[in-house]
Amino acid sequence: MTARPDHPTLGEATRVWARIAALSFGGPAGQIAVMHRVLVEEKRWLGDGRFLHALNFCMLLPGPEAQQLATYIGWLMHGVRGALVAGLLFILPGVVAIMGLSWLYAAYGQVGVVSALFFGLKAAVLAIVLQAVVRVGRRALRNGAMRAVAAASFLAIFALQVSFPVIIAVAALIGFAGAKAALPAFRVAGGHSAVGMTQVQDAESLLGEEAALPAQARRNALRAGLAALALWLLPVAVIVIVAPGSVFADIATFFSKLAVLTFGGAYAVLAWVAQEAVGTYGWLEPGEMLDGLGMAETTPGPLIMVLQFVGFMGAMREAGWAQPYLAGTLGGLLTTWVTFAPCFAWIFLGAPYMEGLRRNAALSAALSAVTAAVVGVILNLALWFAIHVIWSQVAWVSFGPLTMELPVPGTINWVAAGLSALAILAVFRLQLGMATVLAGAAGLGLALHLAGLA
Repeated sequence: MTARPDHPTLGEATRVWARIAALSFGGPAGQIAVMHRVLVEEKRWLGDGRFLHALNFCMLLPGPEAQQLATYIGWLMHGVRGALVAGLLFILPGVVAIMGLSWLYAAYGQVGVVSALFFGLKAAVLAIVLQAVVRVGRRALRNGAMRAVAAASFLAIFALQVSFPVIIAVAALIGFAGAKAALPAFRVAGGHSAVGMTQVQDAESLLGEEAALPAQARRNALRAGLAALALWLLPVAVIVIVAPGSVFADIATFFSKLAVLTFGGAYAVLAWVAQEAVGTYGWLEPGEMLDGLGMAETTPGPLIMVLQFVGFMGAMREAGWAQPYLAGTLGGLLTTWVTFAPCFAWIFLGAPYMEGLRRNAALSAALSAVTAAVVGVILNLALWFAIHVIWSQVAWVSFGPLTMELPVPGTINWVAAGLSALAILAVFRLQLGMATVLAGAAGLGLALHLAGLA
């Protein structure tokens, strides 16, 4: 039997978390795979059982599961300080990168070369979102009931304009009720598997699956969770009281609501963000939303970092300050704060009780129904992106109770349609990696611009 590794110091763990943060490209699946390779296979700090139990717990929480998984494991290794180090390092590269790109985009986004690069990225983003629909759908739509939930959620958000929180709440109630009624369709099977990963047994790792948590760790986590709630909610309250009706109050309240309801990953949340930030608040144009997602896809950190770009552009345009870039910077940082402060609160408050939550059948069924609903929401996002990428004009059309945003016939952009088709072919048929598809699409966009075709 392989000897257990020594417990690392906080300094040693910090260097490991910095390495993971620098490699955290490719969305949550890639980020979780990197953490498994480094923490489980290389360092043997956790066995597969403990790692997957932690992942199951994070999947029950609102927010980016990869960042929360890093935060939880950091807490497991070194308490509250370890959680802060792991969680903050995980998002720091993305914060810096997205802020820098937001400044460049605001200053030079209409310059031909920059515009051409983002023209290509939009096609790649459309293909990547379609891939997310397929991947999540394969995992979540296990039976007719789940497929019906997904179809109903798509119809609700696309044709009835039902808000994302309502869809999530109804889906959760359906799953919870189905589990309580002992319906077979809502019986949740075992958790995530480690297919494709080298399995490390708990006996070979530093922290086994059944390792008990000391009482002091529970008390420290509770205090840290309450502090995180205060650090999240008090600034929001101050902004709303001091500057009611301002864009900063809108950013603080909207993204705080989002932080509580971000089940299903970034793609599901972006459907709501697009609905509100573009349609309700007017912070962005539809094409700019796609550009922001392209930034997030090509930088390290959670995809939800695209929200920082949304907050930046909204504050820059709506604050009315003499220094719009300063307003944008504050708006972007405020967005990031109210997005991630709750993530730390959920981990600190829930981590000591993760086993009880994980084994709650009704709660798991509710989350399974939410995941099924998210498939419909992401499909709506993909369709919304396609309409705004491939057609140059869209219009709202009503048919009785149905109200939909549809493309105007005859306004198709054939260059964008061809580029999108190539990106979809690269993702689904050639199965090229995300980085390759994004770089290739951006390069084609630039080449088309130089040739005078885009």
